[in-house]
Amino acid sequence: MRRLTLVKLLVKNYDEALEFYTGKLAFEVAEDATMGDYRWLLVRLPDNEEFRINLDVAKSGEQKALVGRQAADLPPFGIDTDDCVRECRARKERGVEFVGVPEVRPYGTGVLMKDLYGNKIYLNPD
Repeated sequence: MRRLTLVKLLVKNYDEALEFYTGKLAFEVAEDATMGDYRWLLVRLPDNEEFRINLDVAKSGEQKALVGRQAADLPPFGIDTDDCVRECRARKERGVEFVGVPEVRPYGTGVLMKDLYGNKIYLNPD
C-alpha cells in the first residue's frame, strides 16, 4: 500500500452536497458520471489529484441515519492549509459554520468546521 486516495461521504442529495463542497469549500469536480441509476461523483481540492471525496447519496435507512455522523462526532478527514486563520475567514465569508475559533497547538493552528450535514472537517496546518 502506498497512499490514501479516496474517501466516501454519505450525503442526502448529490447536487446540494456538490454545491457546498465546490461553492463554500472551493473543491472542484474530479469526476461526475452517471452509470445507469448510479451517479459517481468525486470532488477534490484544486492541485490535489491524489485525494478525492466520493459524495454518495445514502439509500438505506442505515445509511441515511449516518449522514452527517459517519465518524460519530469526530472529523472523517482533515484539510491542510498554510494559513488556518486566513482560510477560516474566507470560508466563514462563504457561509461555512465553524466549531470554535482557530487555536494554536504544538503542531500549528487548527479549527473544526462543519459541512452542510454536520460532518466535522479539521482545517489544520501541514
